[in-house]
Amino acid sequence: MATTSSANRVVQIGNTTGVTMTHFFASNTSRDSWEEDIFGSDVLPSGRSMNIDIDDGSGACMFDLKARFADGDEIIERGYNVCTRSTWTVG
Repeated sequence: MATTSSANRVVQIGNTTGVTMTHFFASNTSRDSWEEDIFGSDVLPSGRSMNIDIDDGSGACMFDLKARFADGDEIIERGYNVCTRSTWTVG
């Protein structure tokens, strides 16, 4: 597992799907289940982006990302390196 304790783990999440993103999850790849919805009550409309700090305190860089949309569709990317990549755009 790659770790870089001083790395910036802020990722710009972009949505160009044409559908509102209603939930966003980021879980350390060492976990077997998804963490809580990072958006909470927020949403990400299509054509917009937001910065999210994906840091679970473990020092890990590798995360699985999942976006869920208002129409029920989901997009999952496994093994995303939040220490070396700063944008994740779906659409």
